[in-house]
Amino acid sequence: MTAPKTEHNPADLVTVRVITRHLPEHLPSDSDKYAFAYQITVMNHNSFAVKLTHRYWLVTDANGKQTEVSGEGVVGKQPTIAPGDSFQYTSGSVIDTEVGTMQGYYDMKTADGDIFRVPIEPFRLALPNIIN
Repeated sequence: MTAPKTEHNPADLVTVRVITRHLPEHLPSDSDKYAFAYQITVMNHNSFAVKLTHRYWLVTDANGKQTEVSGEGVVGKQPTIAPGDSFQYTSGSVIDTEVGTMQGYYDMKTADGDIFRVPIEPFRLALPNIIN
């Protein structure tokens, strides 16, 4: 199946939704680090399937310390997302402060081999009730 040539950038029709939560139980009680889970839902609104081939994250803590994470796929998979379908996964991050941010992108590929980038806007990692 060939991806139709359209006036739209395919990246504009892939949306990413993020839900985060603090995971205090994932570190020892005397740890000076903070663990967070993030649940990602990637929705494909294109009229053709797309494959998530690569991810890039920039994680920044409240001290300005930045960590880059890059690699093939997500959680060990390179999912193909059918038109109108979605893919959901949960992963995590550990940072040095009570608040931080993550942002990045996914590289996607069409059946024709066209590669495009889906930006992921910054989202917050924060302890509950720390920021109103």
